[in-house]
Amino acid sequence: MKKQILYGMLGFLSLLGFAGVFTEARGFLGFFAFAVDFSHFFQRKDEMVVDYMNRSAALGFYWGMAATGITAAGTFFLGGQGGYEALVTGLAAGWAVAVVVHALAELFYVTRERWGLAHDPE
Repeated sequence: MKKQILYGMLGFLSLLGFAGVFTEARGFLGFFAFAVDFSHFFQRKDEMVVDYMNRSAALGFYWGMAATGITAAGTFFLGGQGGYEALVTGLAAGWAVAVVVHALAELFYVTRERWGLAHDPE
């Protein structure tokens, strides 16, 4: 029950999207993607869903870290940006990749579970 509340509370990050609506900072509109996490308040949680959430979070973390390093190094050495600018670009790209990978992996696992497809034996 506690994890269900924590997963659902990720939906409150979508409120940051309103900063993109009311200001010129359109980059904040991407936060509306977190609104789908409110559905966790209403889903039944079993051990497989928790396992899928952990898997998708791990995939998002690893891909995000890889994207951070690759983007920061690429913009520093190839893009001619300074160290600070390259790091900020890398962190932004890594965060975006992590969120996208986590969301897609969670969608894949949950959809597969709903369709009743076989669980992979890991």
